[in-house]
Amino acid sequence: MALEIKNISKTYNKEKKALSDITLSIQKGMFGLLGQNGAGKSTLMRTIATLQDPDSGDIFFDNIDVLKQPEEMRKILGYLPQDFGVYENVTAYDMLKHIAKMKGLSDGAKRKQAVDGLLNRVNLYDVKDRKLSNYSGGMKQRFGIAQALLGNPQIIIVDEPTAGLDPMERNRFYNLLSDIGENTVVILSTHIVEDVSTLCNDMAIIGNGKVLKSGKPSIIENELKGKLWTKKIDKKELASAQATWQVISSYYEAGKPVVTILSDHQPDDSFEAKKPTLEDAYFNLMFEQQIK
Repeated sequence: MALEIKNISKTYNKEKKALSDITLSIQKGMFGLLGQNGAGKSTLMRTIATLQDPDSGDIFFDNIDVLKQPEEMRKILGYLPQDFGVYENVTAYDMLKHIAKMKGLSDGAKRKQAVDGLLNRVNLYDVKDRKLSNYSGGMKQRFGIAQALLGNPQIIIVDEPTAGLDPMERNRFYNLLSDIGENTVVILSTHIVEDVSTLCNDMAIIGNGKVLKSGKPSIIENELKGKLWTKKIDKKELASAQATWQVISSYYEAGKPVVTILSDHQPDDSFEAKKPTLEDAYFNLMFEQQIK
């Protein structure tokens, strides 16, 4: 079970290159697609979900030619888009039963069994008769996953699923996605590095419509091993530091900036070695894109 994306390109209005020669191989499990807003993630997700056609390229999922057989792909696809709309004045239970019927679950008893099971799985069964307008953001996201799981899909796409969730709701969502990813191809599109480092065994970083890096998160971050150095400085020194060293990121601690720089050697004794993280690898790639 694998999704093969080959040389996918898409241009909007003959000017904006949304995707440029994207090639990826995505196996069963959790796959993270990491990139800034506007990087091309949602365009790629919509293309995989057969909601738009690329200008060129191919997509295959097992024996399905996705671009030539969109109806076959939709039969096995679960999709939670970034902007997931719901009918606010309908209960979660009624809405899921309606979606289940649309997905082909015509037998009433089997439909009820499937809906009840999913509501329990996403921890919404006790509030199934509450209108969706009264759901929190996290509850709506869990409802979105429930509708995506109807019909036992073989591939699930979730686009920016944790944006706007509080830490507790995000943790619940992490656990749910991890459980789903054990037997399914799950593509997690996000701009939040923590989502990928927490959940995914494989990933790609995308920027300006191109794949900048792909592989296992641990391998990507370890490419910077022995090359990162950190130091707390005064605010007035920040501009000078950025002009002197390759500062890939900075944050404030007790009102003072802490810089992380990339260097093959320790700049001086005032710098400490830093163990690389996926966030460092991501920031470094974004830095490289800015200076090109």
